[in-house]
Amino acid sequence: MVNNFSRSTSFNRRALNAESPRVLNVSSPKALNVLSAKPLCFTSSRVYHRLGWVSRLFPVLILIGALISFIILLHGGYIYVLPSLSQAFYGHGVLKFNDSSNVCDIFDGSWVIDDDYPFYNASDCPFAEQGFNCLGNGRKDRDYLKWRWKPKNCDIPRFNVHNVLEMLRDKRIVFVGDSMSRTQWESLICLLMTGVEDKKSVYEVNGNKITKRIRFLGVRFTSFNFTIEFFRSVFLVQHGWMPRHAPKRVRSTLKLDKLDDVSNEWINADVLIFNTGQWWVPGKLFETGCYFQVGNSVKLGMSIPAAFKMALGTWASWVENTIDTNRTLVFFRTFEPSHWREMLVPMTEWNFQLHHEAISKSTLKRKSF
Repeated sequence: MVNNFSRSTSFNRRALNAESPRVLNVSSPKALNVLSAKPLCFTSSRVYHRLGWVSRLFPVLILIGALISFIILLHGGYIYVLPSLSQAFYGHGVLKFNDSSNVCDIFDGSWVIDDDYPFYNASDCPFAEQGFNCLGNGRKDRDYLKWRWKPKNCDIPRFNVHNVLEMLRDKRIVFVGDSMSRTQWESLICLLMTGVEDKKSVYEVNGNKITKRIRFLGVRFTSFNFTIEFFRSVFLVQHGWMPRHAPKRVRSTLKLDKLDDVSNEWINADVLIFNTGQWWVPGKLFETGCYFQVGNSVKLGMSIPAAFKMALGTWASWVENTIDTNRTLVFFRTFEPSHWREMLVPMTEWNFQLHHEAISKSTLKRKSF
């Protein structure tokens, strides 16, 4: 062992006193072994393997980090840039919030004057019912045409007829309800017609004139391959004649547990818009001899709010069990004021109480379909 140590020491001295000077890199493992009487463990093949693995992995880590950074930048651009671009190119954008809550309840708001309204002239629209063309019938003032709905915490995008026409391409839109729904149906058609160059390409599918006496009306926009239809169903549930053995005062009944017999025609629509309420008043029911029926039993003592609640439950069950809500967007519109000015206040108060009681006690409660 002494001899081995002497040979190692002699070798180290020769290396340091060599005539031809050489630079010794003491940072390398071999140099450290030369200067040490006992070889160090840095020369282990396992260490070299780990160093090689890390050097090969380092570029991969850089690539992954760059990819993650790119995805973050892309996501930020999607959120902040694209809405601005769409607003610049199309004249409208997403909902604009007026506070930091980022909550938009479109039902909480008020009517405001907008001088850009109206968007169409009813006298120029062949689908506007003559009886509801106020200007055409001699009304002088126009301020009533300038009201726009303004939610409290956000701004609704402006109506862009060309974008809406493209959105409705190859679709089927169906309105179901009473005359209030029909006039909304007419208004939508007149709005959309302002963006159609060939007015003759828009027509009622059966050649009918717009009137309340027809149960079905459908208008086709040929250039965009979609239809907007209206089905008259003022109660949504079945209205039948007097059942056998009913009291003399009963002339007809509303079958609260059965939806209207034309409900099969509403299926396979892309958008369904329902309304009812205008006819759920004593003057349209009890005073005409119309009472409520469940199964084979006539419910003479049932109140209108209780019957309305049951009818809404029947409608809601039909939607849940029959309509593919992955395909069809379903809306339920509550009551509107009367057509007639002298009935505006009493009808509004009655319908408000009716809908408040029925909807607050039913399972709907703004359920999203």
